[in-house]
Amino acid sequence: MLENFFDGIYSTTTSGIPDFKMLLDGNWVLLGQRIEVRSPIDDGLIATVPSASEREAEQAVESSYTNRNSIRTIPAVEKIEIFQRARELLLQNKNSFTSVLVQEAGKPLSNAEGEIKATAERLKLTPEDYGKIRGEHIPGDWSDETVGTSADVLREPLGVVLAISPFNYPLYITATKVIPALLAGNAVVVKTSSKDPLSFLMFARILEEAGIPKGTLNVVTGRGPIGEYLAGHEKVSMLTFTGSTEVGKKLARVAGLKRLHMELGGKGCAVVLADADLDLAAKETVKGSLSYSGQRCDAVSRVLVEQTIAGPFVKKILKEVETYNVGDPHDPAVKMGPLIDRNAVERVHELVADAVKKGAELLTGGKHEGNYYYPTVLDNVPLEAKIMWDETFGPVIPITHVKGVDEAIELTNRSKYGLDSCVFTNDINVARKVAKRLEEGEVTVNAAPRHGVGYYPFGGNKDSGIGREGIGYSIEEMTRLKTIVYNWKPAKVWADLMKDQD
Repeated sequence: MLENFFDGIYSTTTSGIPDFKMLLDGNWVLLGQRIEVRSPIDDGLIATVPSASEREAEQAVESSYTNRNSIRTIPAVEKIEIFQRARELLLQNKNSFTSVLVQEAGKPLSNAEGEIKATAERLKLTPEDYGKIRGEHIPGDWSDETVGTSADVLREPLGVVLAISPFNYPLYITATKVIPALLAGNAVVVKTSSKDPLSFLMFARILEEAGIPKGTLNVVTGRGPIGEYLAGHEKVSMLTFTGSTEVGKKLARVAGLKRLHMELGGKGCAVVLADADLDLAAKETVKGSLSYSGQRCDAVSRVLVEQTIAGPFVKKILKEVETYNVGDPHDPAVKMGPLIDRNAVERVHELVADAVKKGAELLTGGKHEGNYYYPTVLDNVPLEAKIMWDETFGPVIPITHVKGVDEAIELTNRSKYGLDSCVFTNDINVARKVAKRLEEGEVTVNAAPRHGVGYYPFGGNKDSGIGREGIGYSIEEMTRLKTIVYNWKPAKVWADLMKDQD
């Protein structure tokens, strides 16, 4: 499964199962307690990783804290060179990453390859990322109190950044936290998802070989309570977390007075208006709902369509859904693989059953085998159904008919979430109205929401989170301002300048 480049980060058990290590203070270490990593494809055991205790978590923080100046003092040009080497190494080992992402996360080949491509692109764009760090010079002559002084405002690293990552993009999302944090001069502790930690352990090996200083990146594999312990550590300066709103709120309470970045739940809505291109709207809505089986915070997880065109629109949705076949994600022809585990399947099915019980029409799907949930379309979903308000994280398209644009806006904004939504219309004035009035972090016009490589800033409002991620935006979140004030009166600089003007 893995190329020789990764030999140092795992050993092989007598049963032939890879036994991975974790990166602690510059060393790859094994522990007695293990976590089994099982593939959602068939629940088969594919690897084991260390189950860290508070002792190892403490060592990780201490290592990053002690070595934080090692990354801070590297010139930006050298850090950018490190990340460009990392990009080359990632692409050289693309096959290993693809294989692992398919196995541990159940990603179809195209999704796995897309995640690797996006990570490589993020590394490629580090010069642009770093270039967004800007200071400013402020003259003091705008106020009587500051005449004869000036100030320089600088951006400096925070210290130690804790990155806690989700299962759905175990390589890319974790990398997009770690790359700007290191680039800004912070040391980093990563707490991986226990469901699929392998791909980021491999990426840590890439960064190590590329030249990240020893001890500035520590990777902890463990269960949920270790994340809470790390979040509350006094030597951690920032927590960047992607995951559920429930867990995010718990971590925020534990973290206390730290810089927080939270990318939390979403309930993305597709608003389809009467003048929309229905073929485009159906294609984009289905893609937004079913890509990676809907296991995305930016997924389209409810559809509000004007009732005058609901009939033909729903027919186009059903036709488009037929192109999304379910099967073994190793097959290049397969578009949809499994959900991450049985708990996820049961949760999605409960939401579908609740909607049907309350009056929704089940047009297709609504069934599952193992961890595979078939693409499901529900029409005329009543507002009382939980699936209209709860994050789905599964391949379900709930459709509700509305009278017009104002009702669609009101229903979209009624959600406790505010991550992203989209609107389909050929009237630019209406599109602007919807975009301005929706209480979302991002609104996409005539396409499904898609964060991609993060070239545009993204993040949520309300229960969808705090802060923004993206090229240049993440690095701003991971730095703090320092103001240096100069009193020029002793040097008589200001007096001399005034004398020259006289």
